[in-house]
Amino acid sequence: MDQLLNNPDYPHILSILIFLPLAGAAVLLFVRNDFFARYWALGVSTLTALISIPLILAFDTTTSKFQFVEQFTWIEALNIQYVVGVDGISILLVMLTTFIMPLCVLASWNYIKTRVQAFMVCLLIMECAMLGVFMALDFVLFYILWEAMLIPMYMLIAIWGGPRKIYASIKFFLYTLGGSVMLLVAILWLFINNGYSFFIPDMMWQNYSSTAQIFVFLAFFLAFAIKVPMFPFHTWLPAAHVEAPTAGSVILASVLLKMGTYGFLRFAIPITPEATMLLAPAILWLSIAAIIYGGFTALAQSDMKKLIAYSSVGHMGFVTLGIFVLNTAGVEGAILQMINHGITTGALFLCIGMIYERTHSRELRDATGLGKQMPIFVTFLTFFTLSAFAFPGTNSFVGEFMILVGTFEHSIWLALAAIPGAVLAAAYMLRMLQKIVWGGPNNPDQTMIKDISVREIVILSPFLFFVFWIGLGAQPFVDIMHVSVESLLNNYHGLHN
Repeated sequence: MDQLLNNPDYPHILSILIFLPLAGAAVLLFVRNDFFARYWALGVSTLTALISIPLILAFDTTTSKFQFVEQFTWIEALNIQYVVGVDGISILLVMLTTFIMPLCVLASWNYIKTRVQAFMVCLLIMECAMLGVFMALDFVLFYILWEAMLIPMYMLIAIWGGPRKIYASIKFFLYTLGGSVMLLVAILWLFINNGYSFFIPDMMWQNYSSTAQIFVFLAFFLAFAIKVPMFPFHTWLPAAHVEAPTAGSVILASVLLKMGTYGFLRFAIPITPEATMLLAPAILWLSIAAIIYGGFTALAQSDMKKLIAYSSVGHMGFVTLGIFVLNTAGVEGAILQMINHGITTGALFLCIGMIYERTHSRELRDATGLGKQMPIFVTFLTFFTLSAFAFPGTNSFVGEFMILVGTFEHSIWLALAAIPGAVLAAAYMLRMLQKIVWGGPNNPDQTMIKDISVREIVILSPFLFFVFWIGLGAQPFVDIMHVSVESLLNNYHGLHN
């Protein structure tokens, strides 16, 4: 229990953050009014974001211990506890989640016109589950919340999605559920071999046999690789993104995909370090495959949502590359890139949603030449596009640069293999930007289209702020994670020296 640190100034802040959205969703179940549902969901998600601010301000960057810990016995007969806490690896993901959700509500303001109350309930339940996953320190609590996310996301796609919403939602559900079954098997094995305890920190850095570690790692890998998603487990992602409503796509890209990479950092490396060392080379080359495949496939797309979805496969390939080079620059760059991807790709999906509201099409050919009619919009889009291919001065450049530095330290051949992915990202993003802003001689008639509203400017502005804050001054973000990353890597390398 020496890994836990309580903060008496904020005794229950994590539980408030988890259960406030759930309480908000419960209220909406009894109030069937679309007007009230929109404002209530916006108010609850904004309040959650405001409550999370003291969390980051009071966070102690000098320790790797879990902070703001709350611990209660939940099911005594099975030694299951309610334990939550955050460290330098998870706190930025918590902040990303609380920051994204009010903007998702705002983005759905006019987009969602049917069953508004049910839609907002799904968003708030999603927020509860996502925050809980990043905070849980008991494996049963983690697994319940990990699975709980599937239902509201399935409903978001299946009810408010596009023409192939049933196919996309079932594919998403079955893929992620299939991986989670193996995760449950690994959790039960660890419970039995860890003194019948589900407490996650006690499972880390134990002397499990090499064979057992390999089987547990493979179970972890299947669950987390599907969630990332890593190549070749990625096929559910484009379908889910294309059919999901805008808010669903933003949540998928900004938060849900990060749960896979978070799982590798929180569970795979500290619980199965020997298996990590043995299997890391294969995962590194799978990451390279994802980077190259995602880039080439995105380059071939005419559907803007599908283009950004495949770009996510490539970008998350960089994240897994940074994690499994297992050095400070790589892992810190990977965590920073998880945040960067959430900001940039979330903003791009919002931009495409704004185009869809006006043209009722996701096809690039129907959005050509919008620059003349939407100058404010294309200004935002230009900066998010530059960020998406890691242009210097933007947030993604810092994370991608750190990952490449860590990869060069690990293997020059891996780094050289990853570099074409950066070139491909510039190619497909600039192609999309050029067509949207200028188009060509046969642009459709766009004269009836209006520029973005004040509400839409308010939605996009925070994303742009973080693009430049992290791009020009990333050190505060690196400082938050540094001690926790150093502790993780020191423990890992200490076992192999």
